[in-house]
Amino acid sequence: MKRKRIAEIDAESNSDANFWNDRKKSTVILKEKKGIEEGIASSEEICRDLDDCLVLIEFGETGDTDAEAEANAAIQAVSTKVAQLEARRLLGGEVDRNSAIVTINAGAGGTEACDWALMIMRMMLRFADRKNWRAQIVDELSGDTAGIRNAVLEVEGDFAYGLLKSENGVHRLVRISPFDSNARRHTSFCSVFVSPVVDDDIQIEIKESDLRVDTFRASGAGGQHVNRTESAVRMTHGPSGVVVQSQSQRSQIQNRETCMKLLRAKLYEIEIQKRTAESRAIEDSKMDNSFGSQIRSYVLHPYKLVKDTRTLHQSSDPSTVLDGDLEGFCIEYLRQIAAGSFKGKGATSDDLD
Repeated sequence: MKRKRIAEIDAESNSDANFWNDRKKSTVILKEKKGIEEGIASSEEICRDLDDCLVLIEFGETGDTDAEAEANAAIQAVSTKVAQLEARRLLGGEVDRNSAIVTINAGAGGTEACDWALMIMRMMLRFADRKNWRAQIVDELSGDTAGIRNAVLEVEGDFAYGLLKSENGVHRLVRISPFDSNARRHTSFCSVFVSPVVDDDIQIEIKESDLRVDTFRASGAGGQHVNRTESAVRMTHGPSGVVVQSQSQRSQIQNRETCMKLLRAKLYEIEIQKRTAESRAIEDSKMDNSFGSQIRSYVLHPYKLVKDTRTLHQSSDPSTVLDGDLEGFCIEYLRQIAAGSFKGKGATSDDLD
């Protein structure tokens, strides 16, 4: 059936003289074809790997200890690929394949929360590395003593939004504070909000007359040119009240382009919230970035556990999770959403204590 669909797309693109003239239509269809081809290639690769596993198992049964060890490693590798293929099957949303904008805000907890926000940012960047995505820090505000108050990341890659949307909400950390001379246990909060990067062919009308653009000198590292000129840009959209800013690029023009991309993504997310019942439910159940509102808890003391309060998926190895191993949490979230068994609640980046 899938190969038949590829043949149909090839026939349409070759026979229809207007196919390439309609950019929006051709882009959607070719994206569909690419997804089908990747799914077929992944399935065929898994089948080949399973055949190799069977051969290694047969050698292992004869007493070959090296073959037995290789078989166990091969089985683990296949299991990972199957999980990734399942995740792709679950990513069928209109913008799941898009890149993502990730907004991180420190919540209740002072310096502790700022440090926790920095840890969350690092976790997101490490997850992007694991997925071979390209991630950059678009905007960042340092905390007074340590960590960050907030940050905006742009994550470019296939299915970045589809996977990262599972991180929408408040993340709670329990640990012995490195900033407390009495070594007491502290609880900190950080909110994460993920929105899709909107393709140019999706119509989001932004009038120049609705924009207020302010320029200012960038803060932090960046060199003499960046810090001595008003290269940073802050953009305010009047009708929606959305404010975005960028200071990561060297020129004001580049930062303005980045702001437009961020603004378009946020306005698209607002439009999606208006149109879908699920988004309205999330909007109606906004939570404070503080006690009792978390979607996931990271406990480092007195025991070690990361537990998602929506899906109940958990890991007893927080260090690995904080190093970017989020695949299991993402897949379980998508699986329960697809099965209609998900009843959890999220939060947005506006939900500060």
